[in-house]
Amino acid sequence: MREGIHPEYFQAKVVCNCGNEFVTGSTKEEIHVEICSKCHPFYTGQQKASSTRGRIDKFNRKYGVQND
Repeated sequence: MREGIHPEYFQAKVVCNCGNEFVTGSTKEEIHVEICSKCHPFYTGQQKASSTRGRIDKFNRKYGVQND
């Protein structure tokens, strides 16, 4: 690596709004995130398919798509 052209690299502490903390490598010393794998609905299994289904139905009604 050439000297003087690369940013400093830190062991960064990542803090989520839910309170979860973990360490990763970054050019910043501390990172704040709104959502992580501990609180994201996809990873926790609390994802709601009904809201997705409602959006699909709304799209179909708006554009006159017939369900077979």
